[in-house]
Amino acid sequence: MNFLIIGQGLAGTLTGYRLEQSGHTVHYVDAPRQTASSEVAAGIVNPITGRRFVKSWRMDELLPVARSLYHALEEELGIKLWYEQPLIRSLHHRGDLNDWQARSADPGYPEYMDDAPDVGRIPELTTSVFAYAGVRQAARVDVPALVSAFRKKLAMEGRFFAEVVDYEEIMGLLKVAGRTLKGPYDHLIFCEGWRARFNPWFGDLPHGGNKGEILIVKTQAPILEQMFKHRVFLVPLADDTYWIGATSENQFTDDSPTPANRNFLADRLAEVLTGTPYEIVGHRAAIRPTVRDRRMFIGTHPDIPQLAILNGLGTKGASLAPLGSLWLTEHLLEGKPIPEEVDIRRFNR
Repeated sequence: MNFLIIGQGLAGTLTGYRLEQSGHTVHYVDAPRQTASSEVAAGIVNPITGRRFVKSWRMDELLPVARSLYHALEEELGIKLWYEQPLIRSLHHRGDLNDWQARSADPGYPEYMDDAPDVGRIPELTTSVFAYAGVRQAARVDVPALVSAFRKKLAMEGRFFAEVVDYEEIMGLLKVAGRTLKGPYDHLIFCEGWRARFNPWFGDLPHGGNKGEILIVKTQAPILEQMFKHRVFLVPLADDTYWIGATSENQFTDDSPTPANRNFLADRLAEVLTGTPYEIVGHRAAIRPTVRDRRMFIGTHPDIPQLAILNGLGTKGASLAPLGSLWLTEHLLEGKPIPEEVDIRRFNR
């Protein structure tokens, strides 16, 4: 079968790769000069989240699928994508420590929680905290490198088109050959991120959007081996810089970085990174696609089954996208049912 994927961010890349591995022909189209959340994401895979230290949704299932898929893409593209990096969390007081220790005794939690983690040089470089807790099996995915390398490969093969899709003309791609998009296609798959709210076939879904801003920082000290969360995330990157973030705004007018959020992040960073001089070398912003019930959008249009969607990955795209793309491709190719938690039919459109 022939597929056209609209939006070659993380969701579109992984979905298309799965379809290609199953022997199908896939083309991709993405609008030029539009910032996507995939370009700004730290790609954190975090098994234990929130103030109540809760295991992330379906983590036991998500983690092995993600690890396997990203390793396969490393071999395909010849680049490093998956970094096993312990996550160290700061505990602010005795209550936090008691809550952590109580949670780590719950069934299914000990494999992800470390009461006595190796904190390395974190105490030397950052402000002192009441106590440290470790998240096992945490990782970082280099999402920008993945999307960029995959796009270069597609462009060399003539399967990527830098175009703005015209919704009024797109249905013709299912029936007649497009002038540049090389139709006809058996399925069109929309992975448009937050801009899916403007999609005429899936725009009635409860799309949200959350604007996040981050800093890129360079220090004079050797880079940490762990990710560290204290007021902000301090994530070491492969180029010896740190990703610092992120802000969160549900009300926004555009996807541009703002001086106010730069100052906010810089102030939080100054409270955390106290043991070494540093320089802010980057400030970026993007809008994450969100859903009100914090579950992905996966499914096909009720009246036009050739149209499909994978969207709404939010802040956990690096861990959600591998399994979400698997569910969608298995549904399209094999007719397997989509889990009710993420099926778009849950909204009774």
